[in-house]
Amino acid sequence: MATNGDQQATPKPPPSPSPLRNAKFFQANMRILVTGGAGFIGSHLVDKLMENEKNEVIVADNYFTGSKDNLKKWIGHPRFELIRHDVTEPLLIEVDQIYHLACPASPIFYKYNPVKTIKTNVIGTLNMLGLAKRVGARILLTSTSEVYGDPLIHPQTESYWGNVNPIGVRSCYDEGKRVAETLMFDYHRQHGIEIRIARIFNTYGPRMNIDDGRVVSNFIAQALRDDPLTVQAPGTQTRSFCYVSDMVDGLIRLMQGDNTGPINIGNPGEFTMIELAENVKELINPKVEIIMVENTPDDPRQRKPDITKAKELLGWEPKVKLRDGLPLMEDDFRTRLGVPKNK
Repeated sequence: MATNGDQQATPKPPPSPSPLRNAKFFQANMRILVTGGAGFIGSHLVDKLMENEKNEVIVADNYFTGSKDNLKKWIGHPRFELIRHDVTEPLLIEVDQIYHLACPASPIFYKYNPVKTIKTNVIGTLNMLGLAKRVGARILLTSTSEVYGDPLIHPQTESYWGNVNPIGVRSCYDEGKRVAETLMFDYHRQHGIEIRIARIFNTYGPRMNIDDGRVVSNFIAQALRDDPLTVQAPGTQTRSFCYVSDMVDGLIRLMQGDNTGPINIGNPGEFTMIELAENVKELINPKVEIIMVENTPDDPRQRKPDITKAKELLGWEPKVKLRDGLPLMEDDFRTRLGVPKNK
């Protein structure tokens, strides 16, 4: 069952949250906690989980980067609950599954408060693992392709240990997620907790923060505002972009399957920053110019997932092409920025 890690501990049967679960006339729903559920990927995950009428979904979010607006269609729904909560504090609730997404994922946010970011990754993950241990829940951690650092092998497979700067400006996120993965496996081996680890690669789609500093949202917002598209030098660095609906599908398959992971979930279609800028220009605003700006420190030169494991173990691969996903994101950004289509 484990794809990484030494001995496999025998999981204890989870304690029942309540005698009601075994009562004759009680319809036992799956109770699912999503930390960071008001965020970009989290809110799309909630939408998908809520489609299944057997799921009760509880979201815990402190709104550092998330927004209640992303969940407005579920507020007041009998199977949905929203808690304003910071995962660096313990959370005492009864759940069957935990999707642990809470963490700022954009350089602007995690560099703004690096200590908070590493606390979220370490103390937050410890708290969620403690909850999983107490109630016998299965827990999925959204780790990141950043655990590979500036990779020396290409594309990146799950067995690669990475090339990470432990004292750089991005380390709070990179090393924070690496420690979170360590904690997941230690709890799994020591306490038999059922764990799942997804290493997610660049994801884009509606509800991304407009000024979150990530390249797709930057380019689309710039194109809609008639600003030049700012490509960080040299422009040849690559990323692989996965549309959010594909990402959510991958996470749910991982949670429901039998493999602990880590498993890469991302789109292996690789684009240079110049190519991405040219696509955005062509699809959204052919009038804008593309300019080169200085790069940020520790920016990885290339990023491309090897998704062999996801295909074999989860039967998953991305379906949405970049050229089909960008216009969907453009429509969402136009609405939020108040920029009509026929401008």
